[in-house]
Amino acid sequence: MNNIISIENGMLRKGNKEILQDINWTIQEGEHWGLLGLNGSGKTSLLNIISAYQFPSSGEVHVLGKQFGKTSLPELRKEIGFVSNSLDRFAQFFQNETVERIIVSGKFASFGIHEKVLQEDWERANALLEQLRLTHLKGKSYQLLSEGEKRRVLIARSIMSDPKMLILDEPCSGLDILSREQFLQSVNQVIENKCHVVYVTHHIEELVEGISHVLLLKDGKIVAAGPKKEVLQEDLLSETFQVPVRINWEDGRPLLGINKTPMGI
Repeated sequence: MNNIISIENGMLRKGNKEILQDINWTIQEGEHWGLLGLNGSGKTSLLNIISAYQFPSSGEVHVLGKQFGKTSLPELRKEIGFVSNSLDRFAQFFQNETVERIIVSGKFASFGIHEKVLQEDWERANALLEQLRLTHLKGKSYQLLSEGEKRRVLIARSIMSDPKMLILDEPCSGLDILSREQFLQSVNQVIENKCHVVYVTHHIEELVEGISHVLLLKDGKIVAAGPKKEVLQEDLLSETFQVPVRINWEDGRPLLGINKTPMGI
């Protein structure tokens, strides 16, 4: 089985502070991962590495079969899709664009379309609209969409170029319950289409059935990493979140509760 991501003895230092320590993590072909940790746990730094935007201070990294230091990171980034609520700051570039044009722009990783678009590109965009149940938005201006619809359009844009991996960084932040569930259905559809997903969140109920594995991160170190049901244990989650928690499972999705006397409060 091929490795999608492999980090051996990864460490990241900024100034005198070690942001990540002793990171040993492998994502194998066919696996889809959730990444959980408190703010400041190192999640963003780890994402920056696996999305080919940052080198570790030490350690060996392979992403999609390419070894850092021996490959072009800008070229590697073309094989990785990325969706985050932080992309909202780029909304000004999308406001007056139609949904189809925004999706097609994903082929070129550009804001707006500045290159020749083939008929097959428009057909691909229409297929993505259908796949993600967004055909009712065809022809609409981005500025008229709800927040949930915008995030789903950005998923379609991110997979327009057929990336081998899709990173979702807290994509449901700010969404209401209906928009969140519609978005999570889109995530499952992406997984069903064999695109490897790394899903970062604070909320374990967002780890839909298609997410097969979980990594827990605390203070820049891995608490646990492995199959979802083996890692989402009350003791491991309590250590990661620094409060005593309980967990229940409903229809393949985990639900988190807080015990009455949380630690450190």
